[in-house]
Amino acid sequence: MTEEIIIAGFGGQGVLSMGKILAYSGIMQDQEVSWMPSYGPEMRGGTANVTVILSDDRISSPYLKVFDTAIILNQQSMDKFEESVKPGGILIYDPNGISHHPTRTDIKIFKIEGTKLASEMGNKKIFNMVILGGFLKVKPIVKLENVIEGLKKSLSERYHHLIPLNKDAITMGMNRVTPYKIEAKAY
Repeated sequence: MTEEIIIAGFGGQGVLSMGKILAYSGIMQDQEVSWMPSYGPEMRGGTANVTVILSDDRISSPYLKVFDTAIILNQQSMDKFEESVKPGGILIYDPNGISHHPTRTDIKIFKIEGTKLASEMGNKKIFNMVILGGFLKVKPIVKLENVIEGLKKSLSERYHHLIPLNKDAITMGMNRVTPYKIEAKAY
């Protein structure tokens, strides 16, 4: 099994953290892992993306042009990465701020209202964990207990009291991700 993932959005949305947690989770499962972040000089508010590869075999290169899964969190990333999903692959996105929804019919598309759900849970910072939960429901490539261990490794110890909230956010995402149906265009 090899899973090649791109997670893309604005800096400050937890894009890099989500990738790091996935990478740590893969390590906990004795997988080969690659985590390659990319972000603009603006950091918060600028674009950010991370490529994560989880594999049972050696990873030859962390540099990819096409992906099995794209997790898209803003319009700029949708414009840039929708076409980079391999045919038969998966695109997961938060519709908040997306004006041009995905249109491909050769991939599976899922929608999760991460921004709205995190707000309803009372902490917008758990947005990325809601999205991660949606991904894990659609593609359960790492076990939840390994994700929690990944959280412990990526969060500073002073924030470990937030791990139960993050776990709840992951569960919320797992329960609320839905397939996206492309609407037929009226001519």
